[in-house]
Amino acid sequence: MPAVFVHVSDIHFGQEIDDRVHIHDDVKRELIADAKDVVARTRAGVAHGILVTGDIAQSGVWEQYEEAGRWLDKLAAGIGVEMHQVQMVPGNHDLDRSKASYSAKQILDHLRASGPAEFEAILSNAIDRAALFQRFEDYGRFSFAYDCPLNNEGTFASEMEVTLAPGRAIRFIRFNSSLLCHGKERHEHPELMIGARQFTIPRANGVENIILVHHPLHWYKDEKQVRDYIRSRARVLISGHEHNPRVVVEEVEPGSDLMMLAAGATVPFESNDVYTFTYNVIEFDWDESIDGLKVTMYPRAWNPQRTCFEDDPLRLGGKEPAFSLNCPQFRKMADAPMKAGAGVDVGHISSVGAVPTEPIIEMVPVEPSLQEGESMPDNIDGYGNARLRFFRDLVEGERLRILVELGALDDTSNERMNQGLERRLLDRLIRDGGLARVEAMIGQVIGERK
Repeated sequence: MPAVFVHVSDIHFGQEIDDRVHIHDDVKRELIADAKDVVARTRAGVAHGILVTGDIAQSGVWEQYEEAGRWLDKLAAGIGVEMHQVQMVPGNHDLDRSKASYSAKQILDHLRASGPAEFEAILSNAIDRAALFQRFEDYGRFSFAYDCPLNNEGTFASEMEVTLAPGRAIRFIRFNSSLLCHGKERHEHPELMIGARQFTIPRANGVENIILVHHPLHWYKDEKQVRDYIRSRARVLISGHEHNPRVVVEEVEPGSDLMMLAAGATVPFESNDVYTFTYNVIEFDWDESIDGLKVTMYPRAWNPQRTCFEDDPLRLGGKEPAFSLNCPQFRKMADAPMKAGAGVDVGHISSVGAVPTEPIIEMVPVEPSLQEGESMPDNIDGYGNARLRFFRDLVEGERLRILVELGALDDTSNERMNQGLERRLLDRLIRDGGLARVEAMIGQVIGERK
């Protein structure tokens, strides 16, 4: 069974003025109903998650993320996935420019005329990094709740791995292309950079990387290096920002392909003949015939006369867009032992001897994540939703109250609180059998607001 994801991009919660509020609300409702129908028609018949390639908000403020969270919950419920099964990256509208300090503005001015060496020097300084990342404060809180933390050291981020067949998995790698955004950047004179600490993504036998990023490659000063690494280390790159859906598959070399998928805008400010409301349903599957990755697209676009979403045969590969990609990392597992009922020793990849009846989705950080110590077991029912509600729906004081009242934190503690520590304490509570108490207290605290 393939892994099926609903892909949205450039939703821009908070952009609406005047009558656009009602039109955009209607489009978002229609998208949820349409996605349910499209997912039911896929080969799998069910969905496994949601992908968001940036510009969730219009100006990166918390009220916009609260609205986005309510809509994502409805979308998840509509397609039948847990509400925490979302992979996201930030866009240029997901930073709050009002939080740019004087030092951040000076750093941005400096880097506009500089190159990769100067960018690395800035990222190597914790104070300079903090000045740039401060603008992502509200996005960071939102994405952390979905287990998609921003890497505040400027490297790539990756947690979700999906096993499609024995020894064959895809891993979502998340890039932040918006760190140097200032509001007036243009691709004709690139000013953005990904940076070597971010684009040097690792290889792993049996694992093909799927890059999620907001800006397409031609927006970067270091485009050539980024392109070389993506061509050699990734199988699919999914981007947003330009509101113009298109797909290109290129042969990197014999036996190795790369798909470049650019998303349209799910909610552009105004729909017209050039830009309209769009989203995709994407299937990822193992193509046994070539030991590769099969990517099947279900592109959807808004019909303004019928006021609904429908198939989009004009973009993203025509009427039946399905692509089989040659995958060198899959083929490296071709000779791996696959005894029935036995595990395959492929490092950190979880796979089984028999082809699974459905994709196996695991949260496996490829690098040390913000929380230290013992990782959280994936098989605790309800953990993901509890973590999401704890970080997204509660403010810091409410989270602290729960940790103290449930005994995870002594009320006399003077340890400096941060997201990583909160996550470790929450995980410890749930690992020790406290999930029901955590869920009950979250409901109680939210109820007391009323």
